[in-house]
Amino acid sequence: MIDHTGISVSNFAASKTFYTQALAPIGYQVLMELSAAVTGGHHVAGFGEPPKPDFWISSGTPNVPPIHIAFRVSSRALVDAFYKSALAAGGRDNSPPGLRPHYHPNYYGAFVLDPDGHNIEAVCHTN
Repeated sequence: MIDHTGISVSNFAASKTFYTQALAPIGYQVLMELSAAVTGGHHVAGFGEPPKPDFWISSGTPNVPPIHIAFRVSSRALVDAFYKSALAAGGRDNSPPGLRPHYHPNYYGAFVLDPDGHNIEAVCHTN
């Protein structure tokens, strides 16, 4: 089981704002933030559902190639809400909400590119 993951971002403030807005509909929030003085060189922010962050962003050179991260949600309505919120936060459409039956019959997902081109997805596996 994966405990947490993260990505490097080119503009920490812009990415923090993007993820704060994009992930809010699925219950994620900033749970921890550490300055470069504490980490030894990078600003970091941890997002998740309380009490523990499981998705981190870190200032630095963005990952190349960009990363794909999927957030599992409990309903298709949450996929739709994520997509709408992520676009409103400045994300770029990478595929609107819909069924992806080539993965499995109930795979419902939406894909948005973050400010650095990382492919961020919300997915529901039930109908």
